[in-house]
Amino acid sequence: MSEFSRPVEKLSQSAREYVDLRVDDLKLRTAKGLSISLNHLLSMILVLFCAMIVLLALAFGCILLLGQVIGSYALGAFIVAALFAVLTWGVFRLRGKLFLDGFVRMFVGLFFEEEEDSDEA
Repeated sequence: MSEFSRPVEKLSQSAREYVDLRVDDLKLRTAKGLSISLNHLLSMILVLFCAMIVLLALAFGCILLLGQVIGSYALGAFIVAALFAVLTWGVFRLRGKLFLDGFVRMFVGLFFEEEEDSDEA
């Protein structure tokens, strides 16, 4: 009976090893994708933080300039605030096209691009 069961045992062991290798491959691809995603996220946060500082300085300069031209710093501040409100409304309306579509494409590319490459090889 052992002569008949040996091939089945070898097949079972090979199947277990294959499943273990596929699980390890999935773990590695997930870790790589998450680390790249985290890198993109942190670098984007850093860029946005720097851009906010520049935008704040620019807004302050515009407030001072408008206040000097108009004669009222408070009115200059209200005008700049209104411009920022319009800009914020525009970004909010376009958030799907600006952010969501780009993030979806990035994540799909990160997690599924390598799988296609390894299938072709």
